[in-house]
Order: sequence, then C-alpha cells, then structure tokens
Amino acid sequence: MVQKKLPLVNRELSWLAFNGRVLQEAEDSSVPLIERLRFLGIFSNNLDEFFRVRVATLRRLLVVEKGARKFMGDNPRKILEKIQRINIDYQKNFDTVFQNIIDLLKKENIHLLNETQLSPGQIEYLTSYFDDHISEFVAPVILKRNNKFPELIDQSIYFAVKLTNSQKPNVKEFALIEIPTRFVSRFILLPNQGDTNFIILLDDVIRLCLSEVFKILPYDRFEAYTVKITRDAELDVDNDISESLLEKISKGVKNRKRGQPVRLVYDEQIPSDLLKFIVKGLNLDEDDYVIPGGRYHNFKDFIRFPSLGRKHLVNSPLEPVSVKELDEATRIMDVMSDHDFMLHYPFHNFQYYIRLLREAALDPAVKSIYITLYRVATESRVVHALINAAHNGKRVTAIVELQARFDENANIYWSKQMQEAGIKVIFGVPGLKVHSKMTLITRQEKKRVQMYAVVSTGNFHEGNANVYTDVNLFTADLRINSEIKKVLIFLETNYKTFSYKHLLVAPFNMRRRLYSLIDTEIENAGKGLPAYLYAKINNLVDEEMIKKLYQASRAGVKIKLVVRGTCALVPGVKGVSDSIEVYGIVDRFLEHSRIFIFANGGDEVCYISSADWMTRNLDYRVEVATPIYSKPLIEEMKTVVDYALRDNVKARLVNHGGCNEFKPRKENEPEFRSQIELYRYYQTKEQK
Repeated sequence: MVQKKLPLVNRELSWLAFNGRVLQEAEDSSVPLIERLRFLGIFSNNLDEFFRVRVATLRRLLVVEKGARKFMGDNPRKILEKIQRINIDYQKNFDTVFQNIIDLLKKENIHLLNETQLSPGQIEYLTSYFDDHISEFVAPVILKRNNKFPELIDQSIYFAVKLTNSQKPNVKEFALIEIPTRFVSRFILLPNQGDTNFIILLDDVIRLCLSEVFKILPYDRFEAYTVKITRDAELDVDNDISESLLEKISKGVKNRKRGQPVRLVYDEQIPSDLLKFIVKGLNLDEDDYVIPGGRYHNFKDFIRFPSLGRKHLVNSPLEPVSVKELDEATRIMDVMSDHDFMLHYPFHNFQYYIRLLREAALDPAVKSIYITLYRVATESRVVHALINAAHNGKRVTAIVELQARFDENANIYWSKQMQEAGIKVIFGVPGLKVHSKMTLITRQEKKRVQMYAVVSTGNFHEGNANVYTDVNLFTADLRINSEIKKVLIFLETNYKTFSYKHLLVAPFNMRRRLYSLIDTEIENAGKGLPAYLYAKINNLVDEEMIKKLYQASRAGVKIKLVVRGTCALVPGVKGVSDSIEVYGIVDRFLEHSRIFIFANGGDEVCYISSADWMTRNLDYRVEVATPIYSKPLIEEMKTVVDYALRDNVKARLVNHGGCNEFKPRKENEPEFRSQIELYRYYQTKEQK
C-alpha cells in the first residue's frame, strides 16, 4: 500500500510568509508612522539573515541535488527559484510602502531629503559636516579589469560609482565606496526650521560630496548606485585538535566575512555596464542571485530611525508593571522559598532577575551560581552581576554557547571577561548546542543547602527582554531544581547522563515525553474525556512531530497553535488536520515564549520551554521544558495562550491558502489585541 504524502509546507516558503506578515505591519495604517518605518527595518534584517543562512544552505545542497531531494523532500533548485520570485514581489511592495511612508511623513513636517532636494544653506551645512565627520571614513577603490576585484564585506553597503567627463564621453571609470555606517550614523539630522524636521541619509551626503571625493581625478560627472552583498554565514569549524573551541569559533567568525556570495541587491537604476562589471567581479550568476531594488539598501538601519520627539508617531510606552510583592521583599529568594512565581517580559521588568543575581552575589549564605548563556547583551548587566559574585567568593559556573548564530563575538568577549574574573566557563557539549536557559543558585540555610532556580523561555538578555515576550519561572521546588542540577552536571561533565521524571530534556527524553503527552490526549479523545492541546511556539517544522499532531487530529483531539515563524503543518485538511487551528501574531513585541498546555483528562498539564518543535531543538540541542506545578501559574499561562488565540487584531491565519489573511472578526465582536490585553491583565493583577 502506497503511503500518502503528508501535507507539508516547505519551511523556506513558510518563513517567507512570516516575513510577509512583518511587511504587513509596515503597510498597516493603524501602526504609528515611525514604527512602520522600523518594521521595514525588521523585514530587511530578517531577509538578510534568511539569505545568509537558509538560502546559503540551499545553494550548498545544489551540489548534491538528488541527495538533497531525499533529504529535504523538495528540489532545492525549484525552491530557490520560488524564493527569487517571491522576493522580487516583496521588493516591489517594499519600495511602494517606503515611498508611501515618506509621503505621509511630509504631511507631519518630517522630510527625508536626498541630495537633489537641498537648499543652499543645507548644502553648505552638509558639505561642512562631510569634511568634519565623514570624509576620513570614505575610501574609494578604483575598479580595474585586470586587478583583483575587492572583497565586499558581508552586510555592508557600497556605492558603485560611474565616473565620466562631459568633454570626453567615451572615457569612464568605475569605483566602489563602502558607506561607513560602522563609524557614522545612517541618519543625519539637519537644522530644524520651526516645527519641521529634515533628515538625510548618510548615503546621500556622500552622493552630494562625490566631486570632493574624486577631485584629483579628471571627471566631472559622478553617478552612484547602492549595492549590497549577502554572504553564506555558516560557520565552518574544523577538527584541528590543537585549537580550542574558542579559537575555532573566533576563526570561523572572521572567515564568515569572506563566505560565498548568495545575493547581490542593487539599485535598479544602475547602468547595465556597471552592473555587469560588478556581477562578473563577484562571480555571481545574474539570473539566480541578483535582485533589483530601490535607491537605498540595508534598511535594517531603519530599526533605529529617530523618534524626533513625535510621540504620536511612535508606540505609546508600556512601562513594565511593578510586582508589589517583589518590591516589598528584602530578598527575592525569600519570596521564592514561599511560592513559585513567574515574570513575563516585557510586561514585567527584567531588573527583578538582575536583582536576584546581585542579591546572590552579596549574600554570604550563597555558595554557588550556575547559569546557561546563549545570547547576552552588549553591555551585559547579567555578566557583570556574575563577575561581582565571583569577586565575592561565590563559585560561579557559566555554560556559554559559543555558536549562538551572529552573537559569537559577544559571547567570546564575555567568556574571556568571565574567565579573567575567576568564573568557570564551559563551552557546551561537543555536537550539541546548549539552548536551554537556566540559572541555579545554591544557598546554605541552617543544616541544608537550598536550591533556587530561574527557568526561561528566552535569553538572559536585558535588551531582548524589552522587545521579546518571554516567561521566567522563579522556583525553589526541589522536584524541578534537583533535575536542573542534573542537566547542569551533564553540561559540566559531558558524560554523566540522568533520567528525568519532571523535566523534558532534549535530546534525551523531550521528544518521547511530548509524544506520550499527545498519546494521552488521543486515548482520552477515544474515551470521551476532555482532549486538547494548546501551544504557543516560534517554529513548527519537525516532520515526525507534525505526523503525531495529524494523528491526534484524526483521533478528535482539539489542537490550537500559535506559531510566530515557520510552520510546515497545514491545518484544516479534511481527514488529516480537521481539528487543528494555527495562528501567527506579529505586533510591537516579538512573540518568543513557548508554552504547552495539555487537557490530560481534565487535570491540565502545563510546560514552559526553551525549545521549538524543530528537529534541531528536539534532537541536536540541549533544551529544557519545565512543568508548572502551581495552579495559579497554570491559570496564568492558560491566560497567555488564550489571549493569543483570541487576538483578532494582529493574528493571521497560518498556511490558510498562503495569503497571510488576518483572522476574521465576527460581526459586532470587539477588537482584542493580545499584547495590549496582556499588559492590562498584569496591571489588574497587581492592583488586586
């Protein structure tokens, strides 16, 4: 009997649909205008990472195309062609949205000018500004056919410049200029005129001053067009046993800058002779990897577009809700010893977690602190607190994942700082990424050692905590903490493995236990008992997990999922996924928490987790899902998931025809925007 092929959406195409939802936010007239610009920046940044990682992987698979089809279930060449088509459409839409926003900003007396729109006074101001602040960082390279083409830095933007002389039209040269955004702000504010703001991009200031840049050359016409290269960002770490992992990762990060080009984006107005010269110099295939765009690139910089004091053009601030019990407590560990509690960022203040670490650093009864670090802030108060603890004689152990993509440099830097402070730094487990987020503090209390733990769905990163929605469990529950200690011992020794009764730990028992929980729902559905699974995750692409969910759906289990990013599961397929609903939310905060709720025959079971339902998380990373045993906290997590499922403002139907349709709102149904309603929920909770 031939087995029917599972209904699945290709993960790359699903991810592009997610980024399409980000672009929808930039289009949405209800979003404050400057925030719409910032969403364009987020869209651009996401797309850069997609090309650096996913498209680069597909290109590698082209070498073994037949094997790749079996491995990924798709033809990589055809997927690349679809990606190309989708992105060309996105680029056109992007340019239209950008121009629309610029026009609307003008109505708000905010003018984003280019070099052709300046008054004589503004030209004088910017010429002086260029001489004083920019010129020293502008280093043009003349391109010669017989010379080696310069190495373009990944993620940097360049001007491709055509130099000509009006008196000698047949004489021309080409040049490249890196736009020095690493040294000068991309956005340059011109003097205001009353209530009117004027902004110009660094790119256009350089365009204005090209005659000054090339003044010693015999040319009087300069045409500058933006180009940007995106390179393969995969870290190739060799097996040289004479080098430490720290040295290998450091070398890999440096080599990444010279990775294979996977995309060239260019100003579509560029002359064909100049474009061909660049494409040839980079050894690119013009048909597959060269994408026309607008005048400006590296829109990720627009994430930091200035607010200009225009409060009505940005999101109203949501000040973190204060937790009265913690504010009044002498020590946070006193509260933890009394009962478990949860913090939900950014609705709560990450400072409470920092305070816990600082208290532990000073408390003479605290003996040790263990922590897993996947990503940390540039100026990490978390690490500073750990260093302070080490200086105070605490035994501090940090398990640092050096291969946290695009954060390797920060992790390398802080690892060295911690080592110098006397902290024991462990670089994970060979062959497994450490993605779990745990902190364990041991404290001598009378005749016993008490353990206090924080388990998080996201990084211990104060920057992320302002924009990512993540939940932290603060607990002194021995059932949980004794098993967290086991995970930490494994990470420290690499060879001691344990069994776990309470935690779901990948790659050891998480997959099996999740299947078992789903099987319980399947059995209960057959018995007529309550049978449902509600989950909030970031990505769902593991084929075996999707098979299990389809099996549960066929058995009558009610499944509701909130999946922010990539989702390969197809809901609503007759006879396969009739009882599955999938929604995706894109709003002012990045949805990041992972919460699983199972009916369990009426005695609900709830977990929070660092892991998505992806093969890499379930099989190739060290991940932890923690049970919530407190009934009030289970109710709180149910509220979080329920609010996401009730959202009818920012929720989209995922894989429902592939068009990112917004969740329909019933007639006379009031608007329900989950992130805002959650903020109000926590405010109300603290007022009781």
